[in-house]
Amino acid sequence: MWQQIKHTTLLIAGTAVLVLCIAGASRAQASITTKTGSFSDGATYLMEVPSNWNGTLFLYSHGYVVPGSPNPATDVGDPDTGAFLLANGFALAGSSYATTGWAIHEALTDQISVLDLFDSMFGHPAATIAWGHSLGGIITAGLIQRNPKRFTAAQPMCGVLAGGVATWNTALDAEFAFETLLAPRAGLQVVDITNPDANLTLAEEILAGAQAMPQGRARIALGAALSDTPGWFTPTSPEPAPTDFASQEANQFLWDQQIDFPFVFAFRAELEARAGGNVSWNTGVDYRRQFEKSVDRDEVRALYQAAGLSLDADLDALNHATRIKANPEAVEYLKQNVIFDGQIDIPVLTLHTKGDGLVVVQNESAYKDVVDRVDDNRRLLRQTFVDRAGHCAFTPAETIAAVGTLLKRLETGQWPSIDANLLNGDAAALGPDFNIFAVGTLIVPTPPAFIDYKPAPYLRPFDAFAHPCFFGVGDGDCTQGFSFGDTF
Repeated sequence: MWQQIKHTTLLIAGTAVLVLCIAGASRAQASITTKTGSFSDGATYLMEVPSNWNGTLFLYSHGYVVPGSPNPATDVGDPDTGAFLLANGFALAGSSYATTGWAIHEALTDQISVLDLFDSMFGHPAATIAWGHSLGGIITAGLIQRNPKRFTAAQPMCGVLAGGVATWNTALDAEFAFETLLAPRAGLQVVDITNPDANLTLAEEILAGAQAMPQGRARIALGAALSDTPGWFTPTSPEPAPTDFASQEANQFLWDQQIDFPFVFAFRAELEARAGGNVSWNTGVDYRRQFEKSVDRDEVRALYQAAGLSLDADLDALNHATRIKANPEAVEYLKQNVIFDGQIDIPVLTLHTKGDGLVVVQNESAYKDVVDRVDDNRRLLRQTFVDRAGHCAFTPAETIAAVGTLLKRLETGQWPSIDANLLNGDAAALGPDFNIFAVGTLIVPTPPAFIDYKPAPYLRPFDAFAHPCFFGVGDGDCTQGFSFGDTF
């Protein structure tokens, strides 16, 4: 199972001219100077600089690496995009981070070390663009928040942009519902996990048993609803119809089985170890209210009715179950690594698939909300969306088209129209070599799928503006002035 998860895991700055050649892109490359090595903390780095370097550097932050897995330095998300950028004169760089797992603490240091070393080897870039996928998306956003003067622009992709605290709190909500309704006496650990492998095995056994019965499928769907898990799993498949609730639940089961459960029932242990305790809480959460805000609520209601179960009774059971408190020091660690304060000083363009069941698309709403709260920072942020299932399931053409949009913003000082049709036209113009998607070892021709889209609000946000009392780490009365279930 861990091996399955492991797999899931442009600015030409001459004088004042910024150009990205999209139409008729060539695979021909100039000679490349490659530099590799390691830092004192054990992190390795990779830098690639073409002989026709235009002065712009892309600093890539990679995604989550399963603890114990190989951890090489990476400087781009996919080889086709990397070849395109190098052929167009852009330099690439990135590090491995000193550790695997939730390695944000190390990444925020190691990636700046890459920039410092690059300066000493090749000179200070005229422009530096931070970008990255998944965990690398939250790292990208963290880098520009902490080091605003080091970057010219940023492109977080499929990023954990709700921040660390919100992400693991939301995961706890889904875990809590699963354990409370399907395995209350099985010994499943939702926090303070002592044996990750055994805990994951137990969770998968309970999940498989539940999937075999209508009542179990309804409760799986309820757990999925509390984290807004989409009912769409396979990137090359069409999205199930809005009322095809059976297919939606079957896809949520696949997200749980193949992607999400290893994180919430096993990999959580790595985070708890580095943070010094449990990082999540659900004290004060009204699960009835959370359910009513979920995009999956119609599906859950239909499946409960078909199974002959009382949804009200199960929501009452969740609201009366013993709650979980967090360790204050562990929460502080997770806040530092990292939550967001909306302070962006450079153009930021995000990219996310609509049907992402690991880092749900509502992360984009959480990030936009916090940026919008700060002065006029909303002018610096734009967001793009792809109508496809999967985590980070972008084609090289879609990635390059998004980069081209960011470059136009840098060239003109104003955002171009963030229009799905225009983005799809830019991506299509790159030709068949870039409009592809990998399915295992098979390369599938895939047309661009940008859409104009507005995600629903994130279910349980937590950012720098969070209510100072609502941490769930003590016994004090944190209910004055708001109702249980209010999230900040």
